[in-house]
Amino acid sequence: MQDALWQMTAAAQAAAVRSGEVSAVELVESHLDRIATVNPQVNAVTQLLAERAREAAARTDRSRAAGGTPGSLAGVPFTVKETTAIEGVPTTFGVERFRDLVASADAPPVARLRAAGAIPVGHANVPTLILAGMHTRSELFGDTANPWDPGRTPGGSSGGDAVAVATGMAALGLGNDSGGSIRVPAQFCGVAGLKPTTGRFPADHRFLGPDDPGPASQMLVTDGPLARSVADLRLAYEVLAGTDPRDPRSVPVPAYGDPLPGPVKVAVVADPGGHGVHPAVLSAVQAAAEALREAGYDVREVADVPRLDEALDAYGRITVTEFAPAWPAVRTLLGAGGDRYIGMAMERTPPASAEEFMKLMGTWLNVRRSWAEFLDEYPLLLGPSFTEPPVEPGLESRDRAGRDRVASGMRLCTVTSFVGVPAVAVPTGVVDGLPCGVQVVGRAFREDLCLDAAQAVEDRLGVLTPIDPVRVHGLARTGRRSR
Repeated sequence: MQDALWQMTAAAQAAAVRSGEVSAVELVESHLDRIATVNPQVNAVTQLLAERAREAAARTDRSRAAGGTPGSLAGVPFTVKETTAIEGVPTTFGVERFRDLVASADAPPVARLRAAGAIPVGHANVPTLILAGMHTRSELFGDTANPWDPGRTPGGSSGGDAVAVATGMAALGLGNDSGGSIRVPAQFCGVAGLKPTTGRFPADHRFLGPDDPGPASQMLVTDGPLARSVADLRLAYEVLAGTDPRDPRSVPVPAYGDPLPGPVKVAVVADPGGHGVHPAVLSAVQAAAEALREAGYDVREVADVPRLDEALDAYGRITVTEFAPAWPAVRTLLGAGGDRYIGMAMERTPPASAEEFMKLMGTWLNVRRSWAEFLDEYPLLLGPSFTEPPVEPGLESRDRAGRDRVASGMRLCTVTSFVGVPAVAVPTGVVDGLPCGVQVVGRAFREDLCLDAAQAVEDRLGVLTPIDPVRVHGLARTGRRSR
């Protein structure tokens, strides 16, 4: 059975450890063997924590043997984005200069997953400093390959975790998202991902030292899980939700809200803003809409989402203004060409004056109000995470046209991060050998509604992973699963 352990869902893995059917040590060894086989092809796992994972697994087994009650994620291996602290391990952000920046404590979401019995097996790759672009390529660790096609990007900036989960190197990945960094890799790699409501999961996004970042970084960045199934996302969600004194943003809202009366209304917007959508992505949205209709949802096509272009403009101006003072120092950390992606944004969008910035903060609240009213009428919104199939690596940094194309592709992710509402990315199938998917967006703090709808889509359209990666040489597609 051990050869198949890495293929099991996180829920099945934890259940097997809790029941004693398998040991946590066996489960971890299965994943370490899988990493040894697959990671040389995809380069997703960066800092492998093999001995630490074995020791944690042995402690789990000893505790269970002594009569202890294993947690809901007992023995489940997970990866952690290179931006998120694991005690005793460098948090490098993929930057050579941070190679020895050892974390003194687990970040809150890592601590929560550990408390539920999950075991970190390694960090996962990111774009350098998470600023070098959408493609997962870091100065310190190099390129991560999309397991479906090495000629396409796995997305980013949580691309390493998405690839690790898609290929069975970990059952869960812990990423973060401020405009698509979980949902785009999920769509590109054929897995599921959850971006929670701002304040749903406690986190610590201080970069260096005790100082917190500015308002945009405080409000836009949310940590969240990636998994191969929606049920596994739900398990992780239940563990990660809650408050923590280290994060005063975290809100004590119940993980599950009251049932809504009657069939839940779902607004469908396949082409947010009318800027164009690829036929494969349009078909994915239509397939997901039909799946929700079959499941009893009240699915309605609507003209558009609220104030998209205005929100995108405000998002850009606020983030650039906050980031501008640090840019001269930051760009020196990005390596040759690594500054092109942000550099093009800085050239196009000048920082706002103090008066303009204050007005933009009012616009931000006003846009959130418009979305709250929209989601009051339609509790769920169905649309794309990215309006194209996976694109080539580095497109966003090649030239202005490439950057604009990528920014447009992720526009629904950007605006929903700006608004702070939850979303679940879920696969819908394979088109021309590449995974496709959608996202289900919901009211603030109603992740449960998003998960329910995503589960209905998955139940009807299937699960795409784990897969064996396409080989870089010869592009031989092997072992692809769809059920």
